[in-house]
Amino acid sequence: MRAFIFPGQGSQSVGMGLTLSQASATAREVFQEVDEALGQNLFKLMSEGPEDQLLLTENAQPAIMAHAIAVLRVLEQEGGVRLADKADFVAGHSLGEYTALCAAGALDLSTTARLLKLRGQAMQAAVPVGEGAMAALLGADLTKAQAIADAAAEGEVCSVANDNDPSQVVISGAKAAIDRAVGLAKDHGAKRAVLLPVSAPFHCPLMQPAAEAMEAALADVALRAPLVPVYANVTAAPVSDPDTIRTLLVEQVTGMVRWRESVSAMFEAGVGEFVELGGKVLGAMVKRIAPDAGVTSVVTMDDIEALEKAL
Repeated sequence: MRAFIFPGQGSQSVGMGLTLSQASATAREVFQEVDEALGQNLFKLMSEGPEDQLLLTENAQPAIMAHAIAVLRVLEQEGGVRLADKADFVAGHSLGEYTALCAAGALDLSTTARLLKLRGQAMQAAVPVGEGAMAALLGADLTKAQAIADAAAEGEVCSVANDNDPSQVVISGAKAAIDRAVGLAKDHGAKRAVLLPVSAPFHCPLMQPAAEAMEAALADVALRAPLVPVYANVTAAPVSDPDTIRTLLVEQVTGMVRWRESVSAMFEAGVGEFVELGGKVLGAMVKRIAPDAGVTSVVTMDDIEALEKAL
C-alpha cells in the first residue's frame, strides 16, 4: 500500500516551483489559478522573494500548497499517474492536510488557496507578534515534551503542538512559558531546545480566535468525499466523511498535529511506501517513525519522471 503525503510550514524557500514552471505548462496553470484565486502574484513571490514576505504565514501556507499540487498535477496530467489509482491514503502535516484534501478531490484548488490565505491571516491575528512562540525539543519524545511543557507553563499556555517523530516534538504557547521550557529542556532529558522562526504560536489554545474564523469560513465551503481516505492530524485516523473533515479542520487549528501517530497508523494499516510531494521534510520524519517503510520525496521534474517510472 502507498500513501501520498504533503509538507507543512517550514518547507518554503525562494525559488520554489520556478524550474517546474519553466518545464511544465501544467505547473504554470496551477500557479496561475492560485494567483487568480488570491488576487495577488504569489508565484512571483515564491520564485523571486523577498524571503521575509514569503515567510509570512499568509503567504507561506498557500505557496507550499500550490507547489505540492503543481507537482501532483504534472505527475497526473503529464505522467499519466493518477492519485486515485496509486495512493491508498493521503495525509498532510498541518496546512498540508488542506493540500491532501485538494489532492484527493475533496476541495478545489482555488478554494484551498483562499482557505489557507485566510487561515494564515487568522493565525497571525490571533496572538499579537512577540506574545507567542514555538520551540522544537530535539531528542525528546512526547512524554518528555509533555513534562517539559507542564513544568514551564506556570499558569500560562504551554502545550505540545506537533508530535513529529520519536526524536522531535514542537511546543507552542506564551512567549515567557516557551522561554522557560527552552531553559528546562535539558534537565528533563531533551538533547536541546530550539526556538522556531515563526510569527505565531500555532496548534495551541491561543489559536482559538483563528479556529472560530476557520469554522465560519469552512461552513460555506463545498467539501466532497475524498477519492481516498485522509489521515487527520487531530485523530491520527482515516476520515472520508465531509462533515467530519470540516469539524476536524477546525479542531486542527488549536489541536496537536499527531504526525508520528498518523505515520505509525498508516504503516500498521499496511502502507509500505510513502511519497512526499512538494518537499523533503516529511520523508526524514517518516524514516525515523517507520524505518522499514520506503520513502520518496518528489520536488523537481527529474523526481517526477523517476516516480513515473517507479509507479
